[in-house]
Amino acid sequence: MTDDRTDNGNMVMEARRRHIKIKDMSAEDRPREKLLEKGAAALTVSELLAVIIGGGTATQTAVELMRNIMSDCEDSLVNLSRMTIGDLMQYKGIGEARALSIVAAAEIGRRRLDERVSDKQTFTSSKVIYDYMQSKIQDLDHEQSWALLLNNSMRLIRCVNLSRGGISETAVDARQIMKHALLAGATCFILVHNHPSGSVRPSNIDNELTQRVKRAGDTMNIRMVDHVILTDGDYYSYAENGKI
Repeated sequence: MTDDRTDNGNMVMEARRRHIKIKDMSAEDRPREKLLEKGAAALTVSELLAVIIGGGTATQTAVELMRNIMSDCEDSLVNLSRMTIGDLMQYKGIGEARALSIVAAAEIGRRRLDERVSDKQTFTSSKVIYDYMQSKIQDLDHEQSWALLLNNSMRLIRCVNLSRGGISETAVDARQIMKHALLAGATCFILVHNHPSGSVRPSNIDNELTQRVKRAGDTMNIRMVDHVILTDGDYYSYAENGKI
């Protein structure tokens, strides 16, 4: 028969050992204290993520855990943001709550980039379009398409996600674009889609789509300003290449 007093004594000793270990951790393994003392800019990415997840495991500190995950992501926040909740939960010590925290932090980062474009920003060049859309496409491994709905001053009214495709293509319904534009009171729009392959060269399908959507806009007196193809690092503008 097990002696309850022995079990209780072992539990107390283990708790004491854990307390001493935490107290004796280096500043590197105590990211919250480092954050309070030196500020967020002084922390590494792994340390910042350790603050977010709040703790490690019995064998790893939170910093060590996040350092391992970042190593698997080639120390790239872009690669980390591509991980799903299921991917993150494959790591010992990352349960659903911690995985959700990491995914939420990545989404906050993306939205912060979106705020670079204020309501006074005018979409008069493909570079502006690329800068605005970059945070939306950088983590995608499949095609998506969007419509940027604009007013007479070329200011953004709304960005609408039109479709989510497979690895190589996405379907766009011209009538859907017109519906969104009419409901938003837009007078013009820009069609945008990404190429996960990394090539910005338009395909025949892209060319046909451009003409089909432009004709629909002309019919409704809603001007198609541009169709921009994006990759993570480059873009192609139909308007700047004289094809609209």
